[in-house]
Amino acid sequence: MKKESIRLEAVNGVFRISLTVNGVKKNFAVKNNEFLLNALRRYGYKGAKKGCDTGDCGSCTVIFNGKPALACLIPAFTAHGAEITTIEGVGTVRNPHPLQEAFVEAGAVQCGFCIPGMILSSKHLLDVNPSPSEDDIKKYLDGNLCRCTGYVKQIQAVKMAAKKIKKA
Repeated sequence: MKKESIRLEAVNGVFRISLTVNGVKKNFAVKNNEFLLNALRRYGYKGAKKGCDTGDCGSCTVIFNGKPALACLIPAFTAHGAEITTIEGVGTVRNPHPLQEAFVEAGAVQCGFCIPGMILSSKHLLDVNPSPSEDDIKKYLDGNLCRCTGYVKQIQAVKMAAKKIKKA
C-alpha cells in the first residue's frame, strides 16, 4: 500500500502533527525549529535523555518507524505519521521487559542516564536477531556512550536477555 503524502503547514511557526507513541495515537503541536527529543520530553516522555544534543551520545535513542534513531537530530514536524517507541513503552516497574530485568541483574545500570538508549538499541537488535554474537551486540551499542562502565556488563545483559526471551 502506498503511503499517502500529507503536506504540513506551519501556522505561526507551529505544526500540528499526529503520531503514534508507544502504541497510542497522539497529537502534538511542535515548533518549526523543534527537535523530536524536546517535543517528546515536553509531552511527558522523559525517558529519552538530553545528553549531547549533537547525536554523539545515544541517550536520546528511540525506535522511530521500526529502527533506532537519535531524537535530538530529528526535526519534530517530520515525525508526522511516525510510530515511535520510547523507553516508557518497553516495560513497566511491575512488568519489566526481559532486557530491563537483565540490565539490573547483570549490574549494567549505574547512573542510568545512558540505559534507555542502550535498552532501545538492544531491543531492536533482539527483535531482528534473537541470537546475536558479541560483535553484533557491540555494533548495536556503538553510539550509546556510558561514562560509568566499560560496557562489559551491558554486553552481558544483552546476552542474558536473549536467553530469557528464548525461554519465554
